[in-house]
Amino acid sequence: MTTLSPTELLDYRRTVSDNYTRLRQSTLSLEERSRHFRQARDELFASHPQSALSRQQQANFSGLHYYPYDPAWRFVLALDRDVQPDIIAVPLQDDGLFRMQRFARIHFTAQSQQCSLSLFWIMGYGGGIFLPFRDETNQAGDTYGGGRYLLDTIKHADLGTENGNLVIDFNYAYNPSCAYNPRWHCPLPPQENWLPISIPAGERVFPANQPA
Repeated sequence: MTTLSPTELLDYRRTVSDNYTRLRQSTLSLEERSRHFRQARDELFASHPQSALSRQQQANFSGLHYYPYDPAWRFVLALDRDVQPDIIAVPLQDDGLFRMQRFARIHFTAQSQQCSLSLFWIMGYGGGIFLPFRDETNQAGDTYGGGRYLLDTIKHADLGTENGNLVIDFNYAYNPSCAYNPRWHCPLPPQENWLPISIPAGERVFPANQPA
């Protein structure tokens, strides 16, 4: 089991931050940006002592599974701030009460359907934007059943902005840590962020035959 090492964790977060910074600043094609980002993420999972994977999982690791990059799942969206700023509290086994406050929604059209997702501000020191979601691929077993994350700026998962609007690229949807190993406990998407469509983009389910 991974033990807490503040300096190792700091290095891990710096590496994640650097990966997202390179992504935001890249002038490569969208597909090439994605390829470089995924390669760097695989290297981090495979080798870093603060990886979400156990040592045994790292020894057997051959890369995360992704859908092919599809530019149709990239959006640049304005924030709809006409929302009720409700607070959602999620009890986590190791961390206590995780609290997040709705501050905006985004709206987009996909598969001929109008879709919306709530954006949350993580309440606590420093705060951060959090965008978890579920879709029909979770139910089909193609992606992690509990849902995926797209933005979590506390952990440096930040796709940036364009012309003042938020970049929402589902090709960078990723699994929460609890998808890899039961020792992790993660906040999952609230029902208002369950989408009635399939989003075949981003990270797929982690193989069930991987040792914990």
